[in-house]
Amino acid sequence: MPTAAYNALITRIENGERILIDGATGTECERRGVPHVMNIWNSGAALSHPEIVRTIHEEYIECGAEMIITNTFSSSRHAMRSAGIEDRFESLTRAAVQLAQDARRNQGKPEVLIAGGITHWIWTDNPPSLKELEENSKDQAMLMAEGGCDLIVLEMLSHIDKLIACIDGAAAAGLPVWAGLSLKPINGEMRLLGGESLIEAVRVIKDKNVPLINIMHTEVEHIEACLDILQTHWQGKIGVYAHTCRFEGGNAVFDDNISPEDYKLNSKKWLARGVQVIGGCCGVRREHICNLQSLVNPHQ
Repeated sequence: MPTAAYNALITRIENGERILIDGATGTECERRGVPHVMNIWNSGAALSHPEIVRTIHEEYIECGAEMIITNTFSSSRHAMRSAGIEDRFESLTRAAVQLAQDARRNQGKPEVLIAGGITHWIWTDNPPSLKELEENSKDQAMLMAEGGCDLIVLEMLSHIDKLIACIDGAAAAGLPVWAGLSLKPINGEMRLLGGESLIEAVRVIKDKNVPLINIMHTEVEHIEACLDILQTHWQGKIGVYAHTCRFEGGNAVFDDNISPEDYKLNSKKWLARGVQVIGGCCGVRREHICNLQSLVNPHQ
């Protein structure tokens, strides 16, 4: 069942308001010195470096973010199994949700929503079956709902069959589910990272109870082309949180990040096109999110 906080926020979106969400958490953990855990990237930080994760959440709330996403991108059961630490799946998920709760409380902002982040992404060549993926998504979403999340945000959806499994699994927890698609140009057309059609992905999502699609972890320069397709084939709400840094050998490289001002200029164009939820993915820091507040809440 949707929480009162979620109902209030989605009503505002339906009434045409804009919502600022957070920026990157995983790359921010990396930038602040959290070491990688093989095959789960920086999700282990919820247990190994909780003060860093909590501080990152707090900084985004200070910047005006009205929704923060848990640092659980790479802590699915199947990812943790590939890292040899599946036994920590439950404790890590609960810890990540609690850190978001703590950040919200510390900032005195009980109205800030907490979104549980889930993905099918895996860093090995041994992905789970679709049935297992659905069950794993359900298990993680249930833990998030028990921990007090307001919604589930699926991230880096890049294959249609896996997208369906994640949506169906996450929906079983009873919380609203938003779908986050990641895209790149393939043969002159914006397609899911796995190569499938964005149009077909949207067609599938229409059959699910998904109110909002996010274009996320997609290069800034490609967002407009994604919106061209999405706004032609999707009548629901749209969010954008773009990706701005590159990776070398699995490590984030921060030397060519877009500046906060340039990110703001691009975000202004996306908002002018009707995007209502705006934030950032890998490489988008506190400074970027703070700089967006005047676009989203011009009277504050």
